[in-house]
Amino acid sequence: MTTPADLGRRDFLGLTFGAAAAGTLLAGCATEPTPSKPITSKAPLFKISLAEWSLHRRLRAGGMTNLDFPRVAREEFGIDAVEFVSAFFREKAQDSAYLGELRARANSEGVSMLLIMIDGEGALGAPDASARKSALLSHVRWLEAARALGCHSIRVNAVSEGTRDEQLNLLAEGMHALTEVGAGIGINVLVENHGGLSSDGRFLAELMRRVGHPRFGTLPDFGNFTLAPGEEYDRYKGVAELMPWAKAVSAKSHDFDEHGLETHTDYARMLGIVLGAGYHGHIGVEYEGNQLSEQEGILATKRLLEVVRSLQT
Repeated sequence: MTTPADLGRRDFLGLTFGAAAAGTLLAGCATEPTPSKPITSKAPLFKISLAEWSLHRRLRAGGMTNLDFPRVAREEFGIDAVEFVSAFFREKAQDSAYLGELRARANSEGVSMLLIMIDGEGALGAPDASARKSALLSHVRWLEAARALGCHSIRVNAVSEGTRDEQLNLLAEGMHALTEVGAGIGINVLVENHGGLSSDGRFLAELMRRVGHPRFGTLPDFGNFTLAPGEEYDRYKGVAELMPWAKAVSAKSHDFDEHGLETHTDYARMLGIVLGAGYHGHIGVEYEGNQLSEQEGILATKRLLEVVRSLQT
């Protein structure tokens, strides 16, 4: 049996794109999607979800609303699991009627709501104790929103100041406090590599060890490994370092070549790392490119994930 972990980029191309198929993957993505189906009777190696950020331009332009997201995921992309972004319903975090409507719409579409990605709610590793407490309270309302929607997690940012060790200590305190609240209502707290020291895999791995809570985990992102302008952390090493605590995974994509391969990340290699860590949960499509439209980019990313997944036999 050949698995993605065994494949390099050249082998991947040879196995998945024959002479007749090469160059047609992206074109095929522009057709009407159908729900993903496993190619054998076995359960798929992983499931595919859609990160709301992939549609941020359409959302900001008023082409859809947050309430539309579950329907759009199902109808346009054949995806039955979604990951929300707090910015698109920030004022509704404590609106029970709104959250109830969102849950009803997702249920009617047969779409699972997995998590909420939280931004702009303060630094959980702020040096000032009062600022950390304020950030904690701001995040708690999203834990409650996640519970109301039936999500398993919220994703937060590891933001702090000071030396490396000072930031680790401050973040461990803030993250542990938030995670304790989440544990009380059955919601996980996840940290993503998302710039600065959080894009250092060793740093986040050490934070995981210091917090040491079963409800505290990681959301490894295939991209987002920029430590500073012009300074990149090795993305393959970083994902490998974060996978032992992963409760979700983000398949970041930007650009695709003529064969439908992502030009920044070797998906065969990256998914080999993910699967090699024993992860078989959802992997979220998160398209951030400009070369393709949002719809085309989402479909291209989904198709690439499906092609790699099909190599299970």
